[in-house]
Amino acid sequence: MIIEAIKKRRSVRKYQQKDIPPDILNEIIEAARLAPSASNRQPRKFVIVQDKELKQQLMMASRNQKFVGEASAVIAGCATNIKHIMPNGIYAYPVDVSIALEHISLQAAELGLGTCWIGAFDQEKVKEILKIPKDVAIVCLMTLGYPADIGLTRERKSLKEIICYNYYTE
Repeated sequence: MIIEAIKKRRSVRKYQQKDIPPDILNEIIEAARLAPSASNRQPRKFVIVQDKELKQQLMMASRNQKFVGEASAVIAGCATNIKHIMPNGIYAYPVDVSIALEHISLQAAELGLGTCWIGAFDQEKVKEILKIPKDVAIVCLMTLGYPADIGLTRERKSLKEIICYNYYTE
């Protein structure tokens, strides 16, 4: 059940030194391919980095967060169209890429792997490292691998604190 994958998902910052079999990696990426996007434009591309030297460079470009270099893979979630604005006035690309990355995160949890969203990175440096064009935005980096540590269960607000019915209330 999907709720079980949601409950299992953690931000993993310690990984086993273990490669991800290609069939498992493909199953995880397939979850991203199936993710919805605004007007079904699918304006996204994922750069999967498994090369050790490149991961070390990404680690340095990610504020020297050691686990970025230790993960089996680092995925750069890229937006290939950063100009599309939804009718609500919000840019579509952060939403579209984030939905796909969360599909990756949940599929990984279902298969016993862990992920961590990385927003602390130098956009221009990572573009240079991965040869990403200037007109493409990296929405997020995501580490992927087999957890060496279960990770922390973070406290979550109660439903009463986050929902209201019919009208917004404080």
